Amino acid sequence: MSVSARHAPRRIPATVITGFLGAGKTTLVRHLMEHAGGRRIALIINEFGDVGMDREILAACGVAGCAEDDIVELANGCICCTVADEFLPTMEALLARPQPPEHIIIETSGLALPKPLVRAFDWPDVRARVTVDGVVAVVDARSVHDGRFTEDPAGLAARQAADPALDHDNPLEEVFEDQLLCADMVVLNKVDLLSEAETAALIAELGGRLRPGTRLVPVVEGRVDPAVALGLMAGVEDDLEGRPSHHDTAIDHDHDDFHSFVVGLGAVADPAEARQRLGAVIADHDILRIKGFLAVPGKPMRHLIQAVGPRVSGYYDRPWRADEARESRLVVIGLRGLDEAAIRGALAGL
Repeated sequence: MSVSARHAPRRIPATVITGFLGAGKTTLVRHLMEHAGGRRIALIINEFGDVGMDREILAACGVAGCAEDDIVELANGCICCTVADEFLPTMEALLARPQPPEHIIIETSGLALPKPLVRAFDWPDVRARVTVDGVVAVVDARSVHDGRFTEDPAGLAARQAADPALDHDNPLEEVFEDQLLCADMVVLNKVDLLSEAETAALIAELGGRLRPGTRLVPVVEGRVDPAVALGLMAGVEDDLEGRPSHHDTAIDHDHDDFHSFVVGLGAVADPAEARQRLGAVIADHDILRIKGFLAVPGKPMRHLIQAVGPRVSGYYDRPWRADEARESRLVVIGLRGLDEAAIRGALAGL
């Protein structure tokens, strides 16, 4: 080894965590932070839509390392589309800290393509200091088993009838496959929602769709050993040509196939009843994702709502702060053509 190589600063490893809406990326990040062993980790979080929720969830978790200064949110956009405007300045600011992070975790939005983000690590000032240790794709086992990413001819026909400009491509399947094909590790999450036989069949199916050498790990609640997930040593920035994408020939990437909006509500008296009614609204409008908080009268804590397709869950996550308004807010995400007015009307009665 040359003298210059021996004295060259070690590049900081970065892990890109991708996965479709509601797959469990934030749950995985929280698990990794809880078991980081004192490592100094910085989180960059990006969400699709106007109001970010994942930073709020992580900042409220009480885990050492999830402090406000360690979590950077890039909101109102998609990190794979705004690398020059938002991501690169954020990376430069992290690297300029008196004590730079020892590892960087980047949680992309559920609609992001990981490959354009990894390409941004070729920026000279970043490449000299950071290497992409690996891309981890989180997959919701139940959603894949239920065919969420396989085109439903009847559903496509209904959407095309409502919107004649809609093409025949399946945007969910394309984003899902791009995330899989860029991954060094696939975390098959929520396998507790399947039988052993269903899980085995799904592992076989997904295994045939992955690049050679990609690890597939079935888990519950994102419980992956940080020594594995944060130690892949893949050097992804040097291997982009081996990671095919539906969008390799596209000049730009947008999210015109998806629609997001925020619903503000007053106090919600019965969270259990609200969750049932949310399930009905989701089924009626084929909503992909709902997440947010409910203000429950007489309760000092926020009630966190998480919905992936028809599955709706909720729990009290943290006390309301003295400086924040006690109000209910829900982020709704679905395919283009969502009847926003009807959904707002249905949610207004929660």
